[in-house]
Amino acid sequence: MSDTRAEEMSFEDALKKLEEIVTKLESAEVSLEQSIDLYEEGARLRAHCEARLNAAQERVEAIRLAQSGEPAGTEPFDPA
Repeated sequence: MSDTRAEEMSFEDALKKLEEIVTKLESAEVSLEQSIDLYEEGARLRAHCEARLNAAQERVEAIRLAQSGEPAGTEPFDPA
């Protein structure tokens, strides 16, 4: 249904497209077949956005502070 594959979209573009899909589905102005196609595209976009968020979270670094309170370096994000 979309010219651009979800994997090729930026997070922001994928999220905007997902919002457009939700609006169309909520309007109930599309046929059943179109609704199914939109739902499938939305599911792909949601998975893409979730993967991008997870990748970003893994890249987040926490700043370590020395006893003096000054930044002493960084350490990888630990979700635990």
